Amino acid sequence: MSESAPEIAEERRTAPVELLWDLVFVFAVTQVTTLLWRDLTWAGFGRAMLVLALVWWAWSAFVWAANAQTETSPTLGVCLLVSSIAIFITGLSVPHAYGSEGTLFAVTYAIVRFLHLALYADASRKGNAERSAIVGFALTVTVGMALLVAGSFTTGIARIIFWVAAAAIDYAGPAWLTRERLRGLQRVAVAHFAERYSLFVIICLGESIVAIGVGALGPSAERPLSADLVVAVAIGLLITVAMWWTYFAELADAAAEHLREHHDPVLAAADAYSYLHLVIVAGIITFAVGVKVLTRDAVTSPLPDPARLALCGGVALYLIGTASFALRMVGKAEHEKLALAGALLLLYAVGGGLPAWALAAAVAVLLGVLCAVESEAVRRVISPAAGETSTTAG
Repeated sequence: MSESAPEIAEERRTAPVELLWDLVFVFAVTQVTTLLWRDLTWAGFGRAMLVLALVWWAWSAFVWAANAQTETSPTLGVCLLVSSIAIFITGLSVPHAYGSEGTLFAVTYAIVRFLHLALYADASRKGNAERSAIVGFALTVTVGMALLVAGSFTTGIARIIFWVAAAAIDYAGPAWLTRERLRGLQRVAVAHFAERYSLFVIICLGESIVAIGVGALGPSAERPLSADLVVAVAIGLLITVAMWWTYFAELADAAAEHLREHHDPVLAAADAYSYLHLVIVAGIITFAVGVKVLTRDAVTSPLPDPARLALCGGVALYLIGTASFALRMVGKAEHEKLALAGALLLLYAVGGGLPAWALAAAVAVLLGVLCAVESEAVRRVISPAAGETSTTAG
């Protein structure tokens, strides 16, 4: 990268056009929830997660490219607005991506990925991103999108094989560059980068809240709010709040601070945010399906096995993702989260006879214990520091 390359302000914030783009993009994520809810089986889970992986990678790729642009860049605004239209159509086609609308899904998605390359090319032209790295990305994106579109003209298992290969090649793009070449990709505007991923986690948690509300209203949207249903809704919201707390009470800010001071910020950001956050988002989306079944179909009766696994397993997957994120970004092994993830999977295995609300209540209690334990740990860290400050001041 050129010595005279213009600096990208480390503390620049998210531009309004990026927030608008997020709102459009999250529609595609909510459609993944619909796709999984309609086919809550292991095969359905695999198909839904494949689509989620593609959608997530497109969003994450744009964050990197936007991070290499200035907040007022006209190219950034144009690319985000045009890609918003394309990704909205992609989202519309998600529920039938493995059927009649596969080609529409693939073509509109490919448009989004090539717009990302155009945005990155503009950043490299301005000296804000390494040109050779962009060329490497362009090769893997082009091959991946060719496979995606080609696969859309097949059916059944053949389409899945094509699309898995497309996703694998696209995800392997940064690794294909080698770690050393990726390291010199660009400067990371830390505040903007960390904020973008935190906002997306909030938006996905918002999808869980929407799922609770949609489930509670029922198919006709005129369902009476019984006492049992109100309790189930309240428990679902408590679980969502606890999930929010485990990410935002300490971890999000600590990770951003470590990224700011990291000796290798590009590689750390790629590992912790681009890759590991997919696990976090997948956990939220899976939980959203489980909690939707809870409030829509089964409040006092036991949850069906797939929905019970979505509820317990989704939260467990989220905790595994946040623990992995903390380990990579902060260097902290969060054994409590991993232990709770194991407990939730055990609850799934033994909780088949529990009423749905009781199972959800058990999940909420376990998460509440985790929040209490982590709150105490944070308090113990902060209290001595405050004491030292007071002593020094005295």
